[in-house]
Amino acid sequence: MTVNSVDREHDAPTVTVTVVYHSVHGHTRVLAEHLADGARVVPGAQVHVVEIRAEDVTAGRWRDPEVMALLGRSDAIVFGSPTLMGSVSAVFKAFMEAAFTPFTTQAWKDKLAGAFTMSASQSGDKLTVLEQLAVFGAQMGMQWVGVGDMPGNNWSGGTRDDVNRLGSWLGLMSQSHADLGPEQAGSRGDLITAERYGERIARLAQRWVNAVPYETPRMTEHEARDLSAALRATAAA
Repeated sequence: MTVNSVDREHDAPTVTVTVVYHSVHGHTRVLAEHLADGARVVPGAQVHVVEIRAEDVTAGRWRDPEVMALLGRSDAIVFGSPTLMGSVSAVFKAFMEAAFTPFTTQAWKDKLAGAFTMSASQSGDKLTVLEQLAVFGAQMGMQWVGVGDMPGNNWSGGTRDDVNRLGSWLGLMSQSHADLGPEQAGSRGDLITAERYGERIARLAQRWVNAVPYETPRMTEHEARDLSAALRATAAA
């Protein structure tokens, strides 16, 4: 088991968010780390990042009791997998099948859930992976949280560094060039979208678990374009 966690002292009540993912070349790992960074800005959020590893799969079955115990204690779980041949990775599918035990007891029922995926192609059929993970969450009795940002890069002034530049709402989508390493994972817009998604999930978890007041952030499409422009200006400065 590989678990990274950051516990911070806050006056706010505690909520536990766990990001659980598999990464082949490191690109999906970068996305997971940025999503966790976004969740950590929420007062009271205790955030864990768990990597599902191939070496924990034996004869096609994944097993790690420590990870399962952590997920059982979590208030929100965010699932992440690369899109490989139009599906989640074989390693992550083995993890999903291992969740049959908490499925039989509805141990994850009413926890919040979300998902993210990465591929080399602009489309890569990433939606099929998010649908797989959403169905998985539904079977586990979880409450799904989608991306809350307006679409980016859908007009002549847009760029690949826009927030939500791939226009995905069921979950977070990102794209990385196949010939570049994880240090070049995604785009700046993708990573910012990941952070915003992580923060959204953590804030909703505080509302869901601890009844912490939550004000829904809203913006028009023009305001979203202004946001992306401001982020580009900050990067260029």
